Amino acid sequence: MKKILFSPIIMAFFTFFMLIMIPNSWIERLIPKQRVSQAATELNPLMFQGKYIQSKMLQDHRYLPIYGSSELSRLDEFHPSNYFKENKAGFTPFLIGRGGSISLIHFLNFAEHTDELKGKKLVFILSPQWFQPQGADEPHFVPNYSMLQGYDLAFNHKIDPKVKKMAMRRILHFAPLKDDRMLATLYKAENSNNPWDKGKAALVRPFAYAYRSALGKKDLYYALFGASPRKREINPVVRHKSWAQLRHEANQMGQRESTNNPFLIINSKYNKIKKRVPSMRNYNRGVSYGHSVEYYDFQLVLDLLKESGAKPLFISIPVNGRWYDYTGFPKSGRTAYYKRIKHQIEAEGYPVADFSNHEYDPYFLKDTMHVGWKGWVYVDKAIKDFYNER
Repeated sequence: MKKILFSPIIMAFFTFFMLIMIPNSWIERLIPKQRVSQAATELNPLMFQGKYIQSKMLQDHRYLPIYGSSELSRLDEFHPSNYFKENKAGFTPFLIGRGGSISLIHFLNFAEHTDELKGKKLVFILSPQWFQPQGADEPHFVPNYSMLQGYDLAFNHKIDPKVKKMAMRRILHFAPLKDDRMLATLYKAENSNNPWDKGKAALVRPFAYAYRSALGKKDLYYALFGASPRKREINPVVRHKSWAQLRHEANQMGQRESTNNPFLIINSKYNKIKKRVPSMRNYNRGVSYGHSVEYYDFQLVLDLLKESGAKPLFISIPVNGRWYDYTGFPKSGRTAYYKRIKHQIEAEGYPVADFSNHEYDPYFLKDTMHVGWKGWVYVDKAIKDFYNER
């Protein structure tokens, strides 16, 4: 009986040991060549939180990475992934981000790939909703945090120590770091002159390094076995159309799909919030996106991109003016954000596709905050113009 009981345990341990001991180079040789192209629209958090697939993508001139958050999952005919599939422009969009991918999450990701970002064009879509007064919160940070990227930051000696220390101080506020005593010890020591803190870090560093290696191997196994490409129907409606034609067709599509509310929100989304709408009237009086901890986190992103030599285009998305007026969110609190974020980016010498004057443009957004039919047409044009610039 004992032999039968312990055999599966021994076998499981042996299998785990063998998986860990297999050289990384062997695993990499088994990863299919099409794995990167499959991941371009996969929107899989394991890829966002990993390293291998993104590294291969950034090394390939055929891909233009587009970083953002929940708007990236609003796939439709006019979405960049479809538009540039139907209208060849010399690149394939590669989507990186999901709901809650705020500045600190992107910082950790960029820190992982500083070498590969040099000279690389990329697109970064900003969301006003990130800029709450308190900045990033636990519900958004925790599910998007990458343990691999967190550990790699601890061993990253390539980025500016000042930027690294500031980022570590911010990240230490969140539960994944507080609960990870080994990594927290390394982060705290980075910002401390106390010999005791430095001594503890020296003791845990070999164990942290080994754990980091295991996390890297896990990422390779994900790249090998974790493919889950989205099934996308070909939507040739955008093929070989002028921008004016595309805006017209996007407008018509928005009209057809947003008929049951005065906010021009897509019907399916409005049906989900319909019962709560009366309670939202004037709910956001006195609120502003003009003052937020997020601006300081976003500056870390800007500093890192500058240091790495990346060539980003930032896209400033508006909110739904009709909805925000209804909830009592002051126009001044939105304008303060649009102006501040544009100034912050341009101060670093980077271009901004600023669409803040489209708050009331019908069907620019699909709901209260996410890019919609017509909005994607404007974004597509901005991306194409940016990519073609020398």
